[in-house]
Amino acid sequence: MNRIRVGVVICGSFCTLSRTLRIMQTMKNEGYELLPIFSFNVAKLDTRFFKASDFRESVEALADGDIIDTIEGAEPIGPKDWCDILVVLPCTGNTLAKISHGITDTPTTMAVKSHIRNNKPVLIALASNDGMGASFENIARLTNTKNFYFVPYAQDDSDKKPKSLVYREDMVLPALRLALEGKSMPIFE
Repeated sequence: MNRIRVGVVICGSFCTLSRTLRIMQTMKNEGYELLPIFSFNVAKLDTRFFKASDFRESVEALADGDIIDTIEGAEPIGPKDWCDILVVLPCTGNTLAKISHGITDTPTTMAVKSHIRNNKPVLIALASNDGMGASFENIARLTNTKNFYFVPYAQDDSDKKPKSLVYREDMVLPALRLALEGKSMPIFE
C-alpha cells in the first residue's frame, strides 16, 4: 500500500507552531509522507516563539522532501499530483480569506489552488483572532465548498480574545482521516 502524501501548509499563527511540530511528528509516526509548504512569513520571520531558521530545521527533520517556500515551488503540487491531501496547519484568518476569495499570492495559497484543481481534500486547522468576527464569513463560505474540511475548533480565550478561534489539536488526525474519505467532522461538539 502506498503511503498517504500530506502537504502540510504552514501559515504564520506563530503561537501555534509548536502544535504544528507535534502534529507533524505524530503524522510521521503513523506513516504519513510529509511535504511542508511555508508561507513567506513562516519562512523568514523570527518571532518570540521561534527563530525562522530553528523552525525550518525542526520541520526539515520531519519532512519527506524539501520545504516549499516560493509560489513557483508550490505551483506543481496539483499538476504533478504530489499530495493526497493538504492540511493548512495553522490557517490564519488572512490565508483563509485569500483561499475563500481565490487570491493566489503566497506559496500557501498557490499550494491550495494547485491541489484543489484535482478535486482532492483540503483540511483547514483554523487559528484566527477574528474567527468569530471578520473571518466568519470565510469560514462559512469554505464550509459550504466542495473538498474543503475543517478541524473542529473552539474559542481560544473568551475573556481576552472573544472573537478568537483555534483548532483542536487532538482532532487533527481524526479530521484528516475523514477528509480523505470525503467526510466532514462536526465542527462543534
